[in-house]
Amino acid sequence: MGYSRAVIKGGWCFVSGVTGYDYATMQMPEDVADQARNCFATIRNVLEQGGFTMEDIVRVQYTVTDAAFVDALVPALGEALGQIRPAATMVIAGLIRTEMKVEIEVTAFRG
Repeated sequence: MGYSRAVIKGGWCFVSGVTGYDYATMQMPEDVADQARNCFATIRNVLEQGGFTMEDIVRVQYTVTDAAFVDALVPALGEALGQIRPAATMVIAGLIRTEMKVEIEVTAFRG
């Protein structure tokens, strides 16, 4: 399978779906909000490596495995995005491993 964590084309950065692993320890927290915080830590790191910032995010897609997680998830999303107001989609669907509760994908633009 071909895969890149992110692809940069011109002023665009397309970040693949990120799940909640802490990649330093390869641990997955049980809490969905902590998983989202780990997702955004990875996303921030990837964006910075490509010369982008979180403020460059223009689109985000959340895949959540259970609608019951949304209320617990929302504060963590607000922490990460603050005043950033990207176009957003949230989908309720299964992920490839049972411990994964959220996957976050972003597109950033540096205009």
